[in-house]
Amino acid sequence: MPGGLVALLDDIASMAKLAASSLDDVAGAAGRAGTKAAGVVIDDTAVTPRYVTGLSPARELPIIGKIALGSLKNKLLILLPAALLLSAFAPWAITPILMVGGAYLCFEGVEKLWEKLSGHAHADAAAEITDPQELEDRQVSGAVRTDLILSAEIMAIALSDVEGEPILTQGLVLALVGVAITIGVYGVVALIVKMDDIGLRLAKAQSGGVQALGRGLVAAMPKLLAALSVIGTAAMIWVGGGIVAHGLDEFGMGALPHAIDHAAEVAGEAAPVAHGFVQWFVGAVLAGIVGLAVGAVIVVVYEAWKRRSGAAHG
Repeated sequence: MPGGLVALLDDIASMAKLAASSLDDVAGAAGRAGTKAAGVVIDDTAVTPRYVTGLSPARELPIIGKIALGSLKNKLLILLPAALLLSAFAPWAITPILMVGGAYLCFEGVEKLWEKLSGHAHADAAAEITDPQELEDRQVSGAVRTDLILSAEIMAIALSDVEGEPILTQGLVLALVGVAITIGVYGVVALIVKMDDIGLRLAKAQSGGVQALGRGLVAAMPKLLAALSVIGTAAMIWVGGGIVAHGLDEFGMGALPHAIDHAAEVAGEAAPVAHGFVQWFVGAVLAGIVGLAVGAVIVVVYEAWKRRSGAAHG
């Protein structure tokens, strides 16, 4: 009897070690996948604050909460099951879907860039709404739709990193990445949109140093939002370009992605300091050039189609 109990305890200890090892594997895979999706996460963080611009400050955090909940539903209820089905029955489709999403990011980024350079921005339909609840619902709906596209890219990138793992590990990694990124993104967004309120409170403090910090936060807010807009557009283009370029390798057209990787590696090795950063930066710039080219082609085709469609209806 004691021997059987010892054997049982040994089995439990072995199972516990195996479970801990599996959790370590899941956490490691989730970390790698999250790192690869960082560019899309930057874009998601940069895009979201504009959905609360012009709304009541008292409604900013509740609206961000609604968007975050919609983002979680996108990732866990729609994209996670779809990704696992793809992995089980059509793994060949993962790379093409990634490339289509990457091309869309290039298009979005270049279109934003074109609008800024040409001065022809799209009319804001939300600006015509006067009912606060209707405006809030429209903003939340638009943000969740945009999040679905960006979340699909995040989940596809994460899936591509764990493609050879067991289906349970894939599910756990995707769920962990989805939850962690949602909390991270919308936590940062909440901090950004309330930064001016925090600054105003600090500006009323007794301490002169705290007051100066508060005034600095208020003054920095418009510059931060402008910088996030630029970073978000750049992230769309370089992430999209990188996804398209490296997707070509899967179809036997590896000259371009290999050239990008080689040039980045050579630049990193030649740099006197910060080798890793230089390698990443050169790779991002070259991927951005690819993204600009891909996005420009799609924008030209799209604008031509719009003109022809308008002429036909005219």
